[in-house]
Amino acid sequence: MIRLRTGVPLIEIERSGVVESVHTGHLVVLAPDGSRRFAAGEPDQPVFARSSLKPLQALGMLRAGVDFGAAELALASSSHSGSPQQLELIAAELRAAGLTEDDLECPPALPLGVAEQRAYLAAGLGESRLAMNCSGKHAGMLLACLRNGWPVSGYLAPMHPLQQLLAATVAELTGEPIVATGVDGCGAPLFATSLTGLARAFSLIATGGGELRRLAEALRANPELLGGPGRMVTRLMQAVPGLIAKDGAEGVFAAALPDGGALAVKIDDGAPRAADRAVVLGLRHLGVSGPAVDELSTEPVLGGGRPVGLIRPV
Repeated sequence: MIRLRTGVPLIEIERSGVVESVHTGHLVVLAPDGSRRFAAGEPDQPVFARSSLKPLQALGMLRAGVDFGAAELALASSSHSGSPQQLELIAAELRAAGLTEDDLECPPALPLGVAEQRAYLAAGLGESRLAMNCSGKHAGMLLACLRNGWPVSGYLAPMHPLQQLLAATVAELTGEPIVATGVDGCGAPLFATSLTGLARAFSLIATGGGELRRLAEALRANPELLGGPGRMVTRLMQAVPGLIAKDGAEGVFAAALPDGGALAVKIDDGAPRAADRAVVLGLRHLGVSGPAVDELSTEPVLGGGRPVGLIRPV
């Protein structure tokens, strides 16, 4: 068993003048030339990067010959909130390929976004594979199978040709061998890599040519499809010109600037509220500043419905 070593304090929660909680974690910031500009904790230990790996997997699907449009490529990289636009685009993608929601092997779920979930339930809808936040990735996986004549049924098996290709793509971009393979929440194989390797991969996507450029441009053009309104990944990409970013479960977040400066963070207790603030801390080490970024660096703590403190970097 791999047991992660505890990191250092990164984010604190202050309420009414008292620091009542502290989130520890790991952060690495790479300069455009790939050298390490800043590190906290132990960013070279392997972690499951969860959905932060999706852009890497989407690149593998491109290499498998899937002819994505920009919106569909962003959705293949997404943990979407489940808006009607997002769900209809994925459903249309399946229909065009002669597939249905039943071909998806992700589990049924409700939309990830709070507002999207409320609207979905108000419309009388229940859990579905399409509404699951990874359905865009799974639709892309199915298209890759059809493109190459690989079996559609059982496409999540680690030894399936598709998953072997995606594993090789992750190893290539991170510059590291995959030291462990698990099962993600959506049922897909999940590859362990270090935060340093994850940041290195995002740097390559942000600065590369060919399919890498195609992927980066699709993400930059569609931040609202990559996440959703109010989501930190969407707000960051809208606030910082040229940024590519991707959040993941259990407190993982990665991002890269157009010049190749990149970062990756993992919060020990998996809290997304801490990862959202820590990614801004990393961007500041890359020289990113301005009112929009300042606004995202903290989050109010409420008491009785009014601000009484902050979630902020230590």
